[in-house]
Amino acid sequence: MTRSEKEEKRAKVIEVLNKARAMELQAIGQYMNQHYSLDDLDFGELAAQMKLIAIDEMRHAETFAERIKELGGEPTTFAANTVERGQGIEVIFGFDTELEDEGITAYNHFLKVCQDCGDSVSVKLFDAVIDEEQAHFNYFDNVDGHIKKLGAAYLAHKAGSSSATGLNTQGFVARRSGATPV
Repeated sequence: MTRSEKEEKRAKVIEVLNKARAMELQAIGQYMNQHYSLDDLDFGELAAQMKLIAIDEMRHAETFAERIKELGGEPTTFAANTVERGQGIEVIFGFDTELEDEGITAYNHFLKVCQDCGDSVSVKLFDAVIDEEQAHFNYFDNVDGHIKKLGAAYLAHKAGSSSATGLNTQGFVARRSGATPV
């Protein structure tokens, strides 16, 4: 393999890592905006989980940036999309389920690009992040299902709960599984 072929493959990997980073930056903004809204509506438990998921996304964005720098690239600082504001609680979790599903699909494609370019380190990174995004998807989908099936009864049960997450910044996945996250 020539030097220019190696550089071309490295550029492709950096490109998908930056696309993933931009998606994570958008998710961070989206989830923090929703966290504030849920907390303001007195759905503290739901707000706290949203904050922890945003922390997971922050860690993902940082991990992608570190890998980009290792490969000699410059991490993007731009989000992939704008934050949807003013969403009602009946919309938030379905919206986020779709956001995570789109992310998982994109990251599987990006993983394949990394495989094709022979970058096993980035493949492992995407594989680990996909697992965490699946946990987020499952949570959002479950809450969305509860809201759709149980409506006001479910929301009344969640209202008035604490949003405190303390100073621990492990995030959603680490707190749920006790596993060491990416």
